[in-house]
Amino acid sequence: MVRNILLAAILLITMVIAVAFAALNPGLITVDLAFSAFEVQKSLAFVTAFGAGMAFGMLCALLLLMRLLNDRRKLRRSLKLAESEVQSLRSIPQQDA
Repeated sequence: MVRNILLAAILLITMVIAVAFAALNPGLITVDLAFSAFEVQKSLAFVTAFGAGMAFGMLCALLLLMRLLNDRRKLRRSLKLAESEVQSLRSIPQQDA
């Protein structure tokens, strides 16, 4: 409950900041992509750059998470193998030398 309220408050604050940024920067800028050039509002360019950076960061985090999950799967498999080996060694009767 508290988490949902906190997330809603953060979202509301972010939206207010975005609206204030758009109101304070009403001009247009030219974006040149080497094969095309077009004019967009400053706020839209800022939000697009922010969103692209956030998406890239999430992609990097996802790749790290996938690597960690793969390592975890390998470790679980080796743990099961080691446990089964210990069980088989315990079931073998000891021979006196």
